[in-house]
Order: sequence, then C-alpha cells, then structure tokens
Amino acid sequence: MKNGRSLVNLATELERQLTTKKDMIVPASLMHHQTRDDGSCVLVIHESGGVQSYDVAELARRQLAEKLKIPYAYFERMRTDQPALLDRNVNTWLQSDSADRRLIRTLDGRVRAVLSDRYRRLDNVDLAEHVLPILQRLPNSRIESVDLTETRMYLKVVTPRISAEIAPGDVVQAGVAVINSEVGYGSLSVQPLVFRLLCKNGLIASDHALRKPHVGRSLASSDESVVVFKDDTLRADDQAFFLKARDVVEAAVSEVTFQLVVQRLQKAREIRLTGDPVKSVQVLANRYAMNDGERAGVLRHLIAQGDLSGYGLINAVTGYSQEVEDYDRATEFEAMGGKLIELSPRDWKDIAEAV
Repeated sequence: MKNGRSLVNLATELERQLTTKKDMIVPASLMHHQTRDDGSCVLVIHESGGVQSYDVAELARRQLAEKLKIPYAYFERMRTDQPALLDRNVNTWLQSDSADRRLIRTLDGRVRAVLSDRYRRLDNVDLAEHVLPILQRLPNSRIESVDLTETRMYLKVVTPRISAEIAPGDVVQAGVAVINSEVGYGSLSVQPLVFRLLCKNGLIASDHALRKPHVGRSLASSDESVVVFKDDTLRADDQAFFLKARDVVEAAVSEVTFQLVVQRLQKAREIRLTGDPVKSVQVLANRYAMNDGERAGVLRHLIAQGDLSGYGLINAVTGYSQEVEDYDRATEFEAMGGKLIELSPRDWKDIAEAV
C-alpha cells in the first residue's frame, strides 16, 4: 500500500486549513471572471463587505466550465489564446441566469471548488475528529496509510483481529478505507480494505462500500446577497451524520464482509491466464484506462511474481499501486483490484484467454 503523510502532519494541515478556508453561497450575478496576462483566472465576488478577488484553481475552472456548459478543452484554449473571449463568454453566461446560486469554496485565498448550492459539506477535519478515534479503537488497529490531496482525504486502517489465508503462508487482514472529498470529487465513502501481508498490498472492495452523497437541502437564501457560512453552523449541521460513523466502520470490517472478499480472492486463484500475458494486461489496461507506463508496470509485476492466475493479476495491479507517484491514482489502483474480484466469468475469460 502506498505511503502518504504522517498522522501528525495530516492533523496539522487540517487545522491550518480550518483557519484559512471560507464557504459562500454566491448569486451568479455577483460573480465576475477575469483572466490575467499570465493566463491565471480570477473570480471577483461582490460580498457585503466589499469586492474580493480570488485566484481560481484548476479543479474550480473545470467545475465553472461545466456549470456554464462550456467544454473544458475550449475553455482552456480561450484561456491561453483568447483570454478576452473567455472572460466575455463566462461573464455573459453568469449574468444570464440571475437566479442561479453556487457554493464557492475557498482556501488560502483561492477558489478551490464551484459547486451546487445543494452540496452538503462533510468536511475533512470533522470527519477525522469523529472517525479516527473509532478507527483507533478497532482491536489492535494500525493506521497503515493516510493522506490529504487536492481532491480527497484518505484514512486507511488495518486490524489483524480478522485475518485469513488465501493460500498457505499468504495471509490477508481486514481493514477499512475512509475517503472524502470537500470539492465535489465523489461521496464520503467507507470501504472494506484487504491488506496482504506478503507484499503489503492493499485492495479496496468498492462494491461493498457504504457511501454518503454530498447532497442536501438548498443552502441559498432568498435575497440577492452572498451568504458566508460560519464553521460552528456547518459543524452542527453535520453532527448527526458523523454520530453514525461507528456503525458504518464496524460494518465495513465485519467478519461477514471480509469473508465475502476472501472467497472471491480464493476463487480468483482458480482462474488461469492461458493466453498471452501481455495481451491479458492490455485488455485490462483498455478496460480501466491505464496509460502505457501503468500497463507496463502491471505487466512487470505480473511477470516478476510468476503467478499467471486471476489472483496473480489482481496482486500485480495492487502491487504496482505502490509505485504510482500520485496518491489519488495509487488508490484507484487499489480499488481496481477490488473491481477485478467482482468481474463476471465472461469478463475474466476475455482477459485470461487474450491472444
């Protein structure tokens, strides 16, 4: 499993972000877009205390383009080649729908997300405050990996209390992965995690996940003004949900859930890769949108371990995840291993017999 940051570092960064982030519900008519000479974007917001300008992060640019139904590739072409045209387009569409309101999330003085006013805040600092003590109370639990990226927070914990052998000497342990996005990159999810001791691989069984969408009631007021949400108000709104976290975590690391995943892993050992291993990995790469470097990495792991079975291919995928530089993408490879155990016999046949 890919290592992230230390728990102390995570806590320090969460506390720092708490002091510098701000959320606002902003009518479209009170937003104005500007592109600087260097190509960076600025969102000017007319707040009650005056006009404030915020740099716009790449993710927020994507969300703004989507909201205005401007293809992102065209948005970026205008930004680099015709900035005045981009500003004219964006501002025209912003002013055309005065009733539209957006949740604007800022951090360190820049817009990090442009979201619906129905987006329900489930913030990382609150999640960590409520869920980490629960995770640490799991019997003999150990925090295997945590990280905080531009789009998500990850908490991955393993408990040796629940374990099984896939094959003699090949022991796996139960765990849980808690993943959250404050910026619209997916639901808050609690997913079963299987940790393989032999090579420290992690597999996320996403088909057994419990998810909480970031959708709720509209946060907008009826008047034409910017609404700034205070942290105490937002925390109170989320308190009821976080109180349910214990039951969700316990379900994710239950013996029943773990054994379901173990049985699928054991069944994957019976699948023989009878075709060309290079072609098998290519089929896999096409299915899960791997680039050439990723495909080559998975193939290298498959050949190095010498296990030409479905189980060997799963371990090649999750093993390669430890080499992936980007933590978000590395976690996608761990979840890819979980998707493989859920494949139908027909899908496995396409992979195993590829020539």
